[in-house]
Amino acid sequence: MRTIGLSGAEWLAVLRIGLGLWWLESWRHKNKKDWFERGTGIGWAVGVAAKHRWAFVRGGFDAVVTPRPKAMAYVVVYAELALGLGLTLGFLTPIALIGAIVLNLLYFLLMIHDWAEQGQNSMMVLISVVGLFGMSWQTWSLDEAWGLFL
Repeated sequence: MRTIGLSGAEWLAVLRIGLGLWWLESWRHKNKKDWFERGTGIGWAVGVAAKHRWAFVRGGFDAVVTPRPKAMAYVVVYAELALGLGLTLGFLTPIALIGAIVLNLLYFLLMIHDWAEQGQNSMMVLISVVGLFGMSWQTWSLDEAWGLFL
């Protein structure tokens, strides 16, 4: 494989780190006090799910998220932080990439009517899949330094 500037493995690491920074920014811009104390994030999502065009999304949301808004707020906020740190540092990277795929697919399904959200989440899934199958943890990662997943 011929590349410019960096090796193929290094470009995959750049992609993985960029995805991690994207997750960290998603975590950083959330108003945690509002999410945890007032439930604004989950409250907004409840409204989106209630009007969703697909019954299985409405039903799944009502069964899993709606009964536990406070717990789900913590799950969402800290999942984004964990994904961001794991991908940026390259720690437990395959697990973080699979988690990113799952979370982005859930976001994609919930926001199926929003073109901007569809674009963002589909691109994040694509990057995660490329990072996973390209084994992006082989370069510039704690996984590489500690001999994990080699």
